[in-house]
Amino acid sequence: MKRNVYGVAAAVLLACGPAATAFAASAEAVSTAPAAVSAALADVTAEGAAAAALKAYPGVVESLDRDANVWHVDVITKDGKGHAELKVDAATGKVTKGSVDSDEDAGEHKDLLAAKVTAAQALKAAVAAHPGEAWSVEWNSDDDDNGKAASWHVEVRGSDGKTWDGSVDATTGKVTAESDSDDDNS
Repeated sequence: MKRNVYGVAAAVLLACGPAATAFAASAEAVSTAPAAVSAALADVTAEGAAAAALKAYPGVVESLDRDANVWHVDVITKDGKGHAELKVDAATGKVTKGSVDSDEDAGEHKDLLAAKVTAAQALKAAVAAHPGEAWSVEWNSDDDDNGKAASWHVEVRGSDGKTWDGSVDATTGKVTAESDSDDDNS
C-alpha cells in the first residue's frame, strides 16, 4: 500500500510542485506522530520494571524503588550467589546493568529465595489493599526485623497524593498497614 501512496505522491509532486511537497511531508508526519507521542507518554510500572529487570538478569527481585525517571532494581540469582544492581528507564523499560557480583553468600538470601510471595505479588497485593501506584518494594527478613516474620515492605502513592507504607507477609500475602503519610516525596 505504501508503494501506491508513494507512487501517487510522486505523480502529484511532478504536477503540483512545492505545495504538494509540503502537503505530502505533513501527511507523513501526521501518520507517524501518534505512535511517537504514545511511546513518549508510556510509563513503566513497578511490575513492568521488575519484569524487565528479571528478563535482563534472571533471579529474584530483592528490592525495587523509583527515583524520578529510573527504577532501581536489585536482583539475586536463584542460587543466591549472584547479585545485580539494575536501572530500568521508567519511560522506555530499557535495562542498564550497574554492579554485578557473583560471589555472594547464598546463606544470606535463603529466606528471600524460599519466600512463597514474590516482590511482584507483594506489589499487586499492596495496591489491591490500598489503590494507587506502587513506588517501592523491599525485602525484610527475620534477621533484619527483630525476629518478625519475613515480609515485603511496600510503598504505594495514592491518587490523593498520600504515601501509604505497608508490609506483605512473605508466606501468606497478608497486607498490613504500617503508616499513612501526607508526604508525597518520601
